[in-house]
Amino acid sequence: MAAKKRAKKDAKEDKKSKLEKKLLMKEEMIWDGLSKKDEKAVMSFCEGYKDFLTKGKGLREVAKLIVAAAEASGFKDLAKVRTAKPGTKVYLVNRGKGLAMAVLGKRPLTDGINVVASHIDAPRLDLKQKPLYEDGVTKLALLKTHYYGGVKKYQWASIPLSLHGSVVLANGKTVDIAIGEEPDEPVFVVPDLLPHLWRQTQAKRKAPDVMKGEDMNILVASRPLDDEKAKEKVKLAVLDHLNRKYGMVEEDFISAEIEAVPTGPARDVGIDSSMIGSYGQDDRVCAYTSLEAITGIKIPERTALALFVDKEEIGSDSNTGIKSRFFQNFVGDLLALSDPDYADSALRRALARSKCLSSDVNAGINPSFKEVHEPQNAALIGRGIVITKFTGSGGKYTANDASAEFVGEIRNMLNKAKVPWQYGALGKVDEGGGGTIAKHLAELDMDVIDAGTALISMHAPFEISSKVDVWSTYRAFEEFFKVK
Repeated sequence: MAAKKRAKKDAKEDKKSKLEKKLLMKEEMIWDGLSKKDEKAVMSFCEGYKDFLTKGKGLREVAKLIVAAAEASGFKDLAKVRTAKPGTKVYLVNRGKGLAMAVLGKRPLTDGINVVASHIDAPRLDLKQKPLYEDGVTKLALLKTHYYGGVKKYQWASIPLSLHGSVVLANGKTVDIAIGEEPDEPVFVVPDLLPHLWRQTQAKRKAPDVMKGEDMNILVASRPLDDEKAKEKVKLAVLDHLNRKYGMVEEDFISAEIEAVPTGPARDVGIDSSMIGSYGQDDRVCAYTSLEAITGIKIPERTALALFVDKEEIGSDSNTGIKSRFFQNFVGDLLALSDPDYADSALRRALARSKCLSSDVNAGINPSFKEVHEPQNAALIGRGIVITKFTGSGGKYTANDASAEFVGEIRNMLNKAKVPWQYGALGKVDEGGGGTIAKHLAELDMDVIDAGTALISMHAPFEISSKVDVWSTYRAFEEFFKVK
């Protein structure tokens, strides 16, 4: 079968003129001509990726999965490492919501680092700090939410949801919560309005307000507690259940971080199983592929560093976002392993000579909504990792804009390694736009470019990726970590 595909591909190439072969960009479906060996590698790699998506629904769960993979690959907690040599593997966790991993290279850190930076937060519904209430008319118990990140709110109604997160109790103990993923566990839902009665309410609203923020209340219980003296018996029944299972009281919600996310495992999409559908692929596809790439490194020439951050979906603020000093502090700690009294100039020099892939997803053309893209400069799923010179919106506002020299370096690296890639911008110039963590990393004087997987239905509860794109993203990161 592989030989037939190759012969078909060769025949197609023969029809091209020599000038076409020399001058035109090579843009093909990766599946076309993929060897049986590579096809097997693609499918096998994506099984691990699907498992990662299924197990890592909440932000903190994703961070724990990455730590477990790091330790299984020989990485040590930086706090426990006193000396370093080429090949030393270390990691550092940032408040349970992000982390950095590094494999020290043969060259000194001041020669620069190869950084692949992704984010592990994803759009979701967060419980408010005083979420639980009992509706006075229906006597149903519900949880108030605050949506996180750029969501189409109506997509989150009438779908099964699970709850994930952590609660700090009054005694200071932290308990983890995960309800709704196991087959024998209940799920939750934001109830929607039936079409028979929506004409004077939802039908007259614009799409962003079909479900308003204050409509996004999660149905949590309907059975009252058997207590004659209680006024809100259903609410009290919920609190009684949480107290018995987790030791919680109502005030503990104040010090809780609980997310509602779509329930269910990552799934193959398409009769040919060529695609993956799941919640959270923005940007956990880049997190997983960079994790797999760095755990396979032995002793690189330049130090390899994988960075996993929080808060990208809401502007990268706070001490777990890329705007914090966590990344700089981590690089400083690496310098201190060999020189505890390193000068500030050494840290600045290490950063200024570093190269970085801001590994975030891009929008693949949706065949039903092609009009929002300028096809010549848009990504297509199934064509490889997407390189994006700049993001932002309108006149390139709030964007990192990689230099031609760095774009050329990355392009040549991918071509030399025969890694499938494509160029893609995020939509038409005046259609909208979006940003990544690239601009914040560029402020550290590093060379930075956006590079990641194309998705269809980005930010939806069920996003779509191509398996060959996931694989090519992994291969691109693997090659980048080898750059001298």
